[in-house]
Amino acid sequence: MATEHIQSPLPGTFYRRPSPEEPPYKSEGDSVAPGDVIGLIEVMKSFHEVKADKAGKVVRFIAENEEAIMAGAPLLEIEV
Repeated sequence: MATEHIQSPLPGTFYRRPSPEEPPYKSEGDSVAPGDVIGLIEVMKSFHEVKADKAGKVVRFIAENEEAIMAGAPLLEIEV
């Protein structure tokens, strides 16, 4: 199987959880379907959902929770 990256659409801060008390949207080994939310990008106190565009399985997260990222930076790797 091939692996692909899901990339950040915006520069900002990447969050793997909807809030600090909640579990992550996705973890390593989880299945993803097109449209599944995999995280949030915060830009100037505005939060934007990052959604999977392909079906597959999460291999690993490249970006850490609360990490500052640039647009186009890989967030996670999925096996498709």
